[in-house]
Amino acid sequence: MFQPRHRAISTTAAVIAATALAVSCTPHSSSEAKPASGAPTAVVRVDQVGYGPGETKHAYLMTSRSSARAPFRVLDASGKRVLSGTAGPSPRRWNGTYKSVYVLDLSRLAAPGEYRVEVTGPVTAISPKFRVAPVSELFGRVIEDNVRFFTAQRDGADVDAGVLRRKPSHLADRRATVYDTPHYDEDAQRLLSPLKPVKRAVDVSGGWFDAGDFLKFTHTASFSAASLLLAQRNSPVGEEKLSTEARHGLEWLDKMWNASSRTLYAQVGIGMGDTEDGTGKVRSDHDIWRLPEADDKMDVKPGDPDYTIKHRPVFRAAPPGKPLSPNLAGRVAAVFALAAQLDAEDDPDQAREELEKAAQIYELADTSPKGQLVTAFPHGFYPESSWADDMEFGAAELALAGTALGDDRASQWSRQAGHWATKYLASDSRGTLELSDVSALAHADLIKLIDAGGPGGEAGRGRLVADLKRQLDDGKARAAHDPFRAGAVYTDFDSVPHAFGLVATAQLYRQASGDSRYDSFATQQRNWALGANAWGSSFVIGAGSTFPHCPEHQSANLAGSLTGKGDILTGGVVNGPNAVGKLKELNSFPAMRRCPAHKRDPFSVFDGHGAGYRDHVGAWQTVEPADDFTAAALLAFSLTASPKTTASSDGDVA
Repeated sequence: MFQPRHRAISTTAAVIAATALAVSCTPHSSSEAKPASGAPTAVVRVDQVGYGPGETKHAYLMTSRSSARAPFRVLDASGKRVLSGTAGPSPRRWNGTYKSVYVLDLSRLAAPGEYRVEVTGPVTAISPKFRVAPVSELFGRVIEDNVRFFTAQRDGADVDAGVLRRKPSHLADRRATVYDTPHYDEDAQRLLSPLKPVKRAVDVSGGWFDAGDFLKFTHTASFSAASLLLAQRNSPVGEEKLSTEARHGLEWLDKMWNASSRTLYAQVGIGMGDTEDGTGKVRSDHDIWRLPEADDKMDVKPGDPDYTIKHRPVFRAAPPGKPLSPNLAGRVAAVFALAAQLDAEDDPDQAREELEKAAQIYELADTSPKGQLVTAFPHGFYPESSWADDMEFGAAELALAGTALGDDRASQWSRQAGHWATKYLASDSRGTLELSDVSALAHADLIKLIDAGGPGGEAGRGRLVADLKRQLDDGKARAAHDPFRAGAVYTDFDSVPHAFGLVATAQLYRQASGDSRYDSFATQQRNWALGANAWGSSFVIGAGSTFPHCPEHQSANLAGSLTGKGDILTGGVVNGPNAVGKLKELNSFPAMRRCPAHKRDPFSVFDGHGAGYRDHVGAWQTVEPADDFTAAALLAFSLTASPKTTASSDGDVA
């Protein structure tokens, strides 16, 4: 994260030529006419990972001229035609070059295999390869790659040298100093006063870097750990490695909670110093481009500008024993309670310890918060106003864990979950699933409690299901006006995690209601994030034929491959498209390695509807991968691949 809200991101520069090989990010035939801009006359966009046999399957034809009813055919790996059809009659406009976007319905394609779509007139274009296969097969590998991303994000001594040549880093975090809450100016760009130490020698080593930088936040780590634990609870796909990585995150959160002093630490490292340009008395993590292990080699003493880069400050969520910001209290409690659920059968003693930690943190929640919620310092890095959903989440997971362990407090927690659900439902800050809104996760598990005979308090099952539906309807209403059926807003930050949040919510809604009407919508959101979008890029590194080659990620840039092959940040999920106006200023550091993709800009010709996308190491606005982005995707893939939700995608067309 190199700018306030959100991270840094870069998108692939893979290209698909007329032969449909992945050598141009814009697939086209070499014989086709080109518009004055030099862009191909037509391109076909598909989900480059693939489709389940029974899923609704849509590809999109983008053209510079009218091509209604254009014929297309689907070719298998041998070049044999296996399906033919015509483009839809009602196009949507995208931009000045691509005036028409047509839907190509491939839903009748059900046989497993590898395919391409070829449009043969009045324009010609050919798609990247895609597969049809059972969804558990399609996404098992992607889930493993998502887990690998978290392994690449590890800090401390327990790193994997086989991922981006990682080395131990920030070992000084073993004896870190706690500081009082830092104060920033109104724009969150400048530290206003010197940091004041309040406690020395706390061990906050380990954990995960938040994004392309090296900061660590309880806010994002708790969302990510909860998502991984939910995925582990839900599906056996990638279970061993997934469990190991989830536990790595849990172990760090355990360090961030001091039970004896009842203190929750919120952040390790500082992202903004006392000047915007990094030339002041306190330099921040965001002021230097380097490998993480370089910080350990710094020769610094107190008072040096770089002292807080090697000896990273720790900030508390609240003073010892004082009420905690309820978003953090609820979410961190949920993580420990989820761990207790998973350990209840095989290690009940460990599970009871985890349950007690969850209960202690939950009980410290300030349920009448004033001012900003605690997320990060400065708050502008992760603005959030919703907290009842976090409390519902914490209470629901406590109740499930308590039920599994025979704890008498389970009914009480279940009623409290209902109370916080009711408060959320009455609020004006209801959103959809992503880092700042976990209501879908909370609702789904409160419904399980109610179905098992637990008290739902003030919230009835019907209201919870209705709110899951409301979230999907919000996305579906946006998708109805989008040429690529995207339900996320992609002229702002976090479009890709929002899309994956809608995918996960659709699966949770289906499990809770038995209603499959949103299955096709969920598939479309996944398709959009994996290549069926205007730019023809998957937003998951390593997934598909075109994906980010140049993410704004220090380790990937300085230690990895810049060509999309070899040692890349596999499985990392980036922000995706953002408002074109936000892309005017890209980050630049002397130490940044320039990617081959920087020699050209293959994506801007596809910008439209006010949105743009760049695969550039300085494009934090579009291609910085982040933990919560990747966690949201992993959970969505896990739910999609789960035996509980595969009936539609592998069976009847929704």
